[in-house]
Amino acid sequence: MKHAVVTGSSRGIGLELCRQLHAAGWKVTALCRHTTPALEALGVPLREGIDVTDEAALRQLGTGLEARSIDLLINNAGILDNVSLESLDIESCRRQFEVNALGPLRVTQALLPALVEGGKVALVTSRMGSIGDNTSGGSYGYRMSKAALNAAGKSLAHDLAGRRISVAILHPGYVRTDMTGHHGLINVEEAAAGLLQRIDGLSPENSGTFWHSNGEVLPW
Repeated sequence: MKHAVVTGSSRGIGLELCRQLHAAGWKVTALCRHTTPALEALGVPLREGIDVTDEAALRQLGTGLEARSIDLLINNAGILDNVSLESLDIESCRRQFEVNALGPLRVTQALLPALVEGGKVALVTSRMGSIGDNTSGGSYGYRMSKAALNAAGKSLAHDLAGRRISVAILHPGYVRTDMTGHHGLINVEEAAAGLLQRIDGLSPENSGTFWHSNGEVLPW
């Protein structure tokens, strides 16, 4: 049975990814800061108290999971705080950078010993991190942090190629979740299904690609 680890799994896209992977026969380890009844109802192993900015907790997590091979790591945890030029909040930008850009890098590094050769790493990012696609400005902390995550994903694709670990950089779409105030174009079920389709098609040959969950390749 293949083993997937999902961060930010207590709600929204992360919860639905866990649900769909579990239904497809994967062994799923759900990581979150605080569990929820919906996550507990899935009946998958979960690790609460995992903050992607807490290096000590991540080191401990890596030690605990090292003996359990990981076929797929989905870095889904993230935060969104709308910061405009007029209301520039540097602390908010810094926090988003810590969670959205450095968090996935920390998690990947901590769990790297447990990732199997030929495994996969998925980074749930946003097309708001695309410089070429930015037509409206604003959202400074979120845009900057996701652009940094995209850059990290491209580097990871190169650095992990020797172990044939493939990396997907994935935009889920404009999804109706708590993060978006339940505004959006698609629901979490459709978004998660699209993300898993992209992950299923991930290979060393297309590692490092920036995809929309619908299969469109996005501009950097």
